[in-house]
Amino acid sequence: MSRWKKLRYRLERAGVQLLAWGIPRLSRRSCVRLSSVCGEIACACDGRGRAVAFSNLECVFGNRFTLRQRRKIVRASYRNFARSMLDLFWAGNLTRTNYGEYLRLEGFEEFRERHERSPRGSVVISAHMGNWEWCSLAIGFAGIPCIMVAENFKNPMLTQFFNRQREVSGHTIIPQEKSMLRLLKAVRRGSATGMLLDLSVHPTQAATIIEGFGLKMCVTVLHAVLAQRAGTLLVPFESVPLADGTCRIIAHPPVDCPAGASRHEIAQRCWDFFEAILRANPEKWLWSYKHFRHRPRGAAGPYPLYANHSPDFEKLLRRIKNEQIVFER
Repeated sequence: MSRWKKLRYRLERAGVQLLAWGIPRLSRRSCVRLSSVCGEIACACDGRGRAVAFSNLECVFGNRFTLRQRRKIVRASYRNFARSMLDLFWAGNLTRTNYGEYLRLEGFEEFRERHERSPRGSVVISAHMGNWEWCSLAIGFAGIPCIMVAENFKNPMLTQFFNRQREVSGHTIIPQEKSMLRLLKAVRRGSATGMLLDLSVHPTQAATIIEGFGLKMCVTVLHAVLAQRAGTLLVPFESVPLADGTCRIIAHPPVDCPAGASRHEIAQRCWDFFEAILRANPEKWLWSYKHFRHRPRGAAGPYPLYANHSPDFEKLLRRIKNEQIVFER
């Protein structure tokens, strides 16, 4: 590692530690206002991320939105991301006795009953939408600690720090790499696990390819494997940040997965649930993230500017098609 990178990593850690010290000292209203300001500043300064967001929107929705409407969606997406991050720091103020003042839980009793009846545990699934950080914390505060799968930062110092923040409600955070065996053991004991479905995964990892807004997305297949091999419940969670500083956390009924469904089909059914929500509320999603990193050869429609051809992606795509042919026979 170069000296500059070491210095940069240390500066990043110092900045995060400063936020972790200062944000919890703000009132709830001040934290929400600051997150809105930070989101606007980030949108204005992050030219590269903003270009990704506009490219994603153009490919997904075509001419559905005017340029002015796209700008409004992108700005709202940045504000949403800033609030999710700042709320993670502010979450140091949440405890098992006061979390109900800030987290409005819906469907949790039904989720708890299903989870307790399930001999093979539950997989909590969500996406980079709404306040996904508080969505995760709410489940732990409600008394259902999970093993959560999270993407590592390039800066390992940040990974360690954010993992500690995400574990304040009782969760255990593990990286995607080599997580399959640990998750299988957990659900077979009846435990709960959780992950974000829209993390972009390299085709050579535990990945599958699904249709997201009509485009190919290479995403994790971990949840589908758990449902297929262990009969685990797949429970989608939705989070809705509110203007008063609170957040609705909604536990929906489990995704219906037919007996004998392939991993690809299970993963697609899970994503379809969230896509319906995001089509109705596009400002909830993290549009500045590179969701569509791979452009299939011979793609009929346009792909974002950052998408590239990948032999590994094409290989995985062929394998999935062959599996579907065998399944249909």
